[in-house]
Amino acid sequence: MVNMPALEHMNQILHILFVFLPFLWALGTLPPPDALFLWAMEQVLEFGLGGSSVSTHLRLLVMFIMSAGTAIASYFIPSTVGVVLFMTGFGFLLSLNLSDMGHKIGTKSKDLPSGPEKHFSWKECLFYIIILVLALLETSLLHHFAGFSQISKSNSQATVGYGLMILLIILWILREIQSVYIIGIFRNPFYPKDVQTVTVFFEKQTRLMKIGIVRRILLTLVSPFAMIAFLSLDSSLQGLHSVSVCIGFTRAFRMVWQNTENALLETVIVSTVHLISSTDIWWNRSLDTGIRLLLVGIIRDRLIQFISKLQFAVTVLLTSWTEKKQRRKTTATLCILNIVFSPFVLVIIVFSTLLSSPLLPLFTLPVFLVGFPRPIQSWPGAAGTTACVCADTVYYYQMVPRLTAVLQTAMAAGSLGLLLPGSHYLGRFQDRLIWIMILECGYTYCSINIKGLELQETSCHTAEARRVDEVFEDAFEQEYTRVCSLNEHFGNVLTPCTVLPVKLYSDARNVLSGIIDSHENLKEFKGDLIKVLVWILVQYCSKRPGMKENVHNTENKGKAPLMLPALNTSPPPKSPEDIDSLNSETFNDWSDDNIFDDEPTIKKVIEEKHQLKDLPGTNLFIPGSVESQRVGDHSTGTVPENDLYKAVLLGYPAVDKGKQEDMPYIPLMEFSCSHSHLVCLPTEWRTSCMPSSKMKEMSSLFPEDWYQFVLRQLECYHSEEKASNVLEEIAKDKVLKDFYVHTVMTCYFSLFGIDNMAPSPGHILRVYSGVLPWSVALDWLTEKPELFQLALKAFRYTLKLMIDKASLGPIEDFRELIKYLEEYERDWYIGLVSDEKWKEAILQEKPYLFSLGYDSNMGIYTGRVLSLQELLIQVGKLNPEAVRGQWANLSWELLYATNDDEERYSIQAHPLLLRNLTVQAAEPPLGYPIYSSKPLHIHLY
Repeated sequence: MVNMPALEHMNQILHILFVFLPFLWALGTLPPPDALFLWAMEQVLEFGLGGSSVSTHLRLLVMFIMSAGTAIASYFIPSTVGVVLFMTGFGFLLSLNLSDMGHKIGTKSKDLPSGPEKHFSWKECLFYIIILVLALLETSLLHHFAGFSQISKSNSQATVGYGLMILLIILWILREIQSVYIIGIFRNPFYPKDVQTVTVFFEKQTRLMKIGIVRRILLTLVSPFAMIAFLSLDSSLQGLHSVSVCIGFTRAFRMVWQNTENALLETVIVSTVHLISSTDIWWNRSLDTGIRLLLVGIIRDRLIQFISKLQFAVTVLLTSWTEKKQRRKTTATLCILNIVFSPFVLVIIVFSTLLSSPLLPLFTLPVFLVGFPRPIQSWPGAAGTTACVCADTVYYYQMVPRLTAVLQTAMAAGSLGLLLPGSHYLGRFQDRLIWIMILECGYTYCSINIKGLELQETSCHTAEARRVDEVFEDAFEQEYTRVCSLNEHFGNVLTPCTVLPVKLYSDARNVLSGIIDSHENLKEFKGDLIKVLVWILVQYCSKRPGMKENVHNTENKGKAPLMLPALNTSPPPKSPEDIDSLNSETFNDWSDDNIFDDEPTIKKVIEEKHQLKDLPGTNLFIPGSVESQRVGDHSTGTVPENDLYKAVLLGYPAVDKGKQEDMPYIPLMEFSCSHSHLVCLPTEWRTSCMPSSKMKEMSSLFPEDWYQFVLRQLECYHSEEKASNVLEEIAKDKVLKDFYVHTVMTCYFSLFGIDNMAPSPGHILRVYSGVLPWSVALDWLTEKPELFQLALKAFRYTLKLMIDKASLGPIEDFRELIKYLEEYERDWYIGLVSDEKWKEAILQEKPYLFSLGYDSNMGIYTGRVLSLQELLIQVGKLNPEAVRGQWANLSWELLYATNDDEERYSIQAHPLLLRNLTVQAAEPPLGYPIYSSKPLHIHLY
């Protein structure tokens, strides 16, 4: 064995290779063991066994073992018919998404109504069973026919080959006319010219969608059976099968289903070469059809990779000189060196292509290296496990389920071109950028990962997003006079494909200067606020849980005594300090000069009160706390009625320990209508913390006619009496009205203070944000979280009402006002972007959302309106090798060069390469997308 020539040559090669190993390691060309192992499995699975790269490493391992087992088992089957049936059946089954089928049968989706998760029904299972039975039947019959008809066998296979050629041309034409550009260069004359509105786009795309259905039928049903006929008639399957036959035909029968379009192209090439060449050449004499298809598949893949890598290298080289911002002192030298050593650069590209490894532009300069071989999934973890979640992530959560449903239609029709694992697409809508990567493809399914990029645009982000907008505008929004125009952005790595109508939120920002600072509007604001408070409190009380259930009990019990602090009773004596504190509001820490403090005043108050409660052994009096003072002593048998007076003492001066409590007598009052309990305020809200004189003064502002109108508009509860009579009696109940007067005016006082002056815009903004001015009613209101939220909601509704009145005109009558308020309640969320309820409203798909803001740089008040509607997302295909190359450079910099500078050159804006956006879209920790979905399985039928 020492003198074997092969071992001697290998010894010499390894001696040379070992010398270069440290150099290759320093350049990042040597792969880590895990990446090398996964890359090797993926290459064998895809090209040797006819499979596809998959979404997770576990699926890759399982699929590799199953596929290899199929190829090995086929070798030991003695019958030729059994081998053909075995290859056909397992080729079909392994091309299906079996794990997804098993997971979804009998489960229910928790996503939005239009979510991407689709259940496998019995119809789908029946469809797959019928296809499998027909494929097995066709294979066995044709194989049997070929065995008994040796003369016509070759003619029959040639005839099927001609049919496959025609089928390939038809499918290519039908696919290309679905996109805006043909071959990415020529403008498609059949594509809709005006795609700026959804309705017009739908009308013009109807014909294309019908063509897409025809294409899908030809691709899903006709093409696989035609290729099975071609393979079954092959003479290589008639004799004793060898290892090459088992490997080649196992892959061929699998590719028919796994990747139908590429399999059709490979079959046509093999058939054409066989027809035009003589039978004596080595290709026809020494190789069977299965191995020919395998070699053609490898050549096809490597040729496409070579063209993409070459295009990427040329783009990097040219833009380093033509783009002024990319030009450096050494650029001219690098360009000259690339031209002089162009054969060497070409060798690097070829070597990178043969290894199927990324072409690595060092620091994205025209200095090219061979990246280490790695699987198409370039990151170690599963897709969608990590993302840099922030407040804007929720917009992608809402959008992705609907986007996935629309992608299903577009992919099935062929609008996104040839679907291959490792393809990347970029979607654009307003300030949102959606990155779509295809992870896996199979028979009637496709697995994708969707990422959402940040919305807070940096200068680099803005520069590249502007170029993306220009590319899409030239493709979709310009009128072309010529029949066939050219793609002006052909050198860009982004090629526009199509537009997708998706129901999502459109974000509009308006300047409110002239509305929120108008003296007349602010003057009307206070009167409107009282009306909105009345409406919201009445609606809340009438719909409180338990109210409808207690209707019968209320009718049976009749009138129950209720306490109410009478307006004409004299208040208890107060010290001069108390009177001063009541009549003067403390606005030292609450003024328009500091309306944008980091920590709101009301939060400080609440925190201080919680700290007092947490101290052990403290029993401090806090105005608004029902348990702050004991009035009756149950253990000594004090009259139980004294408990009724607990709440009315709130706001009165605290009594020293040991002294007798001096309580004014407050008469008990009863409702005049037995149904008033159904809209009565909760007990803890009926108290008053304001001086009676001030309450009496402010009660004159209460709109009694509006209050009665609102009550009369309520839905009647179950009762034997007529609805109108019941509501009329409730509206005339003076005791109930006095309760509402106390609660509404106390909330009004909490929001504005005693002073009846018109509020300032700064006051409006702070209260809208939940920061109330300090007053004697603040503690009373903050002790009642539900009432506080209702008052805040009323304030926000009133602001929206003020903006609508300024935009749409004044309100004519009470009915129109109620329509406005009902619309706000039903279709709007009015609040802050930072609120959790804002996110909940987006996920619940509220039709509209509104938020008030302030631009401190320009000194203007702004309104942000999100409206849910069907809009168009523009989608383009990226050069996959440009993405892999830039991700490889990113990995090389962070792992080998340890260059983690946030301002490094290689992540700055590059409009043609979209360098900054590509870096963002990388999987964390290399990139920082704010949203990344788990693998989404789309059914393509």
